[in-house]
Amino acid sequence: MAAGRRGKLMKFDSRVSLFRSIPAILGEGAVWHPTRQSLFWVDIQGRKIFETTMSGDTRTRNVDQRVGAVVPTRSGGLLALLQDGVHRVDLEPGTTTLFIAPTEHDPNVVRFNDAKCDPQGRLWAGTMALDESPEQGALYCVEPDGRCRQMHDRVSISNGLAWSPDHRTLYYIDSPTRAVQAFDYERESGQISRRRIALDLTAQAGFPDGCTIDTNGNLWIAHWDGGCVDCWDPVRAKLLDTVRIPVGQVTTCTFGGPRLDTLFITTAACNLTDAQHREQPEAGFVFAANVGASGFPADAFAD
Repeated sequence: MAAGRRGKLMKFDSRVSLFRSIPAILGEGAVWHPTRQSLFWVDIQGRKIFETTMSGDTRTRNVDQRVGAVVPTRSGGLLALLQDGVHRVDLEPGTTTLFIAPTEHDPNVVRFNDAKCDPQGRLWAGTMALDESPEQGALYCVEPDGRCRQMHDRVSISNGLAWSPDHRTLYYIDSPTRAVQAFDYERESGQISRRRIALDLTAQAGFPDGCTIDTNGNLWIAHWDGGCVDCWDPVRAKLLDTVRIPVGQVTTCTFGGPRLDTLFITTAACNLTDAQHREQPEAGFVFAANVGASGFPADAFAD
C-alpha cells in the first residue's frame, strides 16, 4: 500500500503480544501451513520468505525478486508469488522455479501481491502497478494444470481474499477503494459473478489490506495506516471488534497455531520518518493476538 492518512497509534491491546521480532521492510502474506505446522510470511521489498514454528525455530529464505505472498501446496510444499509470476519453491535449498505467468503480465510494470487458494485447490492471485498507478492490476485464477484466467480487471492494489464458510461468496479487497467487494462464487467451476460492496470502510482509519475469515463467517481485516485489525460481520455489515496494534502499517492477518485460534498479524516499516520509527520500534515485526475466535486450515494448491 501507498502511504495515506495515519490513524493515531494506540498502546498494546491486552490481547496482543509481540510474536517474532524479525525485521521486515514490508511484512505481508501471513499463512499457517497446515502440513508443516508453521507460519510463513514475506518481506516484499526485502525479498525474503520467513518460516517459524510455535517453538521459535525460524528460517529465512532469500529470493531474487519482490515476493507478494506464499501459499501452501497439498504435497506439503509452497508456491511463491514473485514479481514475474507464480513460482514453485524448493524448501530445502530455498530455490524457486517459474510455474506460470499470465501472458499479458509485464513484470516491468506490475507485480504480484496478495494470494490465496480456494477450496478446490485453485490459486487466486492479484497484481498491482510497481509505481502504484491506479487500475493497472488484475485478479487471476490459476488452475492446478497451469491454466490461468483473468477474473477481474482494472484493479489498483490487489489485496485480501477470503471465502465464506459455505464457499458461496468470495470477499475481495482492492485497497484504494476502501471497501470489501463480494462476488457470488461457484465452487466447481471457480466462476464469480454479481459483484457488489459488502463493506464500505471509508469511515475507518487507513486502508483495508489483507484479511482472513473465522469459523463464524466474520472477516478480520488488517488496516494499513490504521494501526489495527477490525472484525466485521460481512453479511450484516456490522463492526464487531477492533484489535489495536502499536504499529500504523498493519498488512495482513491469519489464524494459526495448533488449534487455529491465534491471530497472527504482519506489519511494515517502510515509508516511516525517523520520528515515526522511534514511535513504532516494532514496525515490521509479527504480532499474535488471542481474540476468542478460530479459523479454518488454509486451503492448499492442488499440485
